[in-house]
Amino acid sequence: MKSVSVALKAHLAQEVTTLANCWEMVRRDGQAFYFTDHDQDLLISGQTYLSAVGYQQTAIAANSTLAVDNLEVTGILDSDTLVADDLRAGLFDFAEIFLFTVNWADLSQGLMRLRRGTLGEISTTQAGTFTGELRGMTQRLVAKVGDIYTPECRADLGDTKCKVNLVPLTKTESVVELGDGTLFHASNAAGAVDEWYTAGAVTWLTGANAGRTMEVKEYSTAAGPNPAFRLFLPMPRPIALGDTFTVYPGCDKRHDTCRDKFNNIVNRRAEDFIPGFDAIIQTPNAIVA
Repeated sequence: MKSVSVALKAHLAQEVTTLANCWEMVRRDGQAFYFTDHDQDLLISGQTYLSAVGYQQTAIAANSTLAVDNLEVTGILDSDTLVADDLRAGLFDFAEIFLFTVNWADLSQGLMRLRRGTLGEISTTQAGTFTGELRGMTQRLVAKVGDIYTPECRADLGDTKCKVNLVPLTKTESVVELGDGTLFHASNAAGAVDEWYTAGAVTWLTGANAGRTMEVKEYSTAAGPNPAFRLFLPMPRPIALGDTFTVYPGCDKRHDTCRDKFNNIVNRRAEDFIPGFDAIIQTPNAIVA
């Protein structure tokens, strides 16, 4: 049962209503966006819910089970609010969504909460629209909790389980030569050897991609005095000469890398020497007399 004010409950019971749906979206970096499907902007709790980037949503269904309740929201991309490149860059991944209904003719009646969750898969079209999946709060109940035995490390470099301090390992460089969409050359990369930054990550400080991060697919010093970085995917916006970035080394999660490259074997989260599934199903060979 949803809790609404007495005035809004009475309005909902009328044959003709003046309702509008609104949604609030807060990205993981704290930036918030507010939209409504009404034909005019609405000022609610000090925030302006924009109608220019209106949206449509699929039907909302609720039941008493713990099944994941998902719905889709379709809207229009706008250069001032929702930018396609930002969506593709993952800035809106796992953004918190709050959907509610108000009486646009009398906002003092309060709101009726419809759904709260996180933004899931997002797709964009060349026509300038986007479709986002809203995953309900029960989505977290289907996530696996706990660790399993694995031959490769389950921690990510620098996280609370790995405990490697990335600050002294992170270097700041600048682009001195451009290649294709995923290849560029840096100034000196602090004299690192081949593969040192492979599987690491580049975070752009300046340029059109400032604030965005991409994993390093390959790092090589064989191309000349300026080492080459190849990213796993092209950046959403073109890389330009002089763009600066930070980069930290990569970890392939192997035993020798953890020991020799990071001297962190004490925090390794892997079972390197436990026999695998082949050992479990192994049977003795028949002995022929």
